[in-house]
Amino acid sequence: MIEKKIIQDKLVEYKITEFVKSQSKDLAVKAVNFEKTPIGERITIYTSTPGLVIGREGSNIKKLTVALRNEFKFENPQIKIGEVKEAYLSAPIVAKMIANDLGRFGSQKFKLSGFKSLTRIMDAGAMGCEIKISGKLPSSRAKSWRFHKGYLKKTGYVSDFLVDKGVESVTLKTGVVGIKVQIMLPGTPLPDKIVFNTEVAPAVSVEEEKKAIIEEKTEKVSEEKVSEERPKKVPAKKVAPKKTVKKAEAKIEEVKVEEVAEEVKEEGKKEWRNKI
Repeated sequence: MIEKKIIQDKLVEYKITEFVKSQSKDLAVKAVNFEKTPIGERITIYTSTPGLVIGREGSNIKKLTVALRNEFKFENPQIKIGEVKEAYLSAPIVAKMIANDLGRFGSQKFKLSGFKSLTRIMDAGAMGCEIKISGKLPSSRAKSWRFHKGYLKKTGYVSDFLVDKGVESVTLKTGVVGIKVQIMLPGTPLPDKIVFNTEVAPAVSVEEEKKAIIEEKTEKVSEEKVSEERPKKVPAKKVAPKKTVKKAEAKIEEVKVEEVAEEVKEEGKKEWRNKI
């Protein structure tokens, strides 16, 4: 259900874009955004010429509002204008400009309009650009003329999603002419772009290297001498625990008692001899 709703919203947005472009044929419109709000429907038109889209005192906007209400049955459509500051970095606007030039001057000056648009796109700062004009331009046989400059990705993710593309068509006396413009905008991230570190370390001479080696060796020798001159720590005497001290004192008392007993025995023997 969600997918169906998204597809329906995108389909309505596409129809509104085509309707707005058909109402303003000579105006360069980059994109049209459509949003539903509680107040009503909000339609934002991005263009490089907002004054022409609005018209005098908003006359063009009023006409477009009435046309959108009648065509899509909107209750309260609100139209806003978004200005595109750099027109030559928008592929749909450039394609519309080339189509207007071909419709005004004919197929005789198609090369001039192609090269002029190409140079202005590159001067605006684009990384690369390609313009294809196909149709019966210089002769009765249809051809495809290609104007390109700079670096432009033609396949892959960058080409599908990051390259700005615009397609327009114009009807001339000789037939329909198609215009396709592709612009790689400035600052586009490229997967194959490699950035090198240009900062180079300052060159060291042979004499400076020798001095550094000598200083390291002298520092090591001085550290070894200092470590040898330092007095060695004498291990502290182990203090006997209290239990061993008590045992030693008891043994000393026993020895003293035995010595006193022997002295008493010897004195008794001497007295007995004297009596005899």
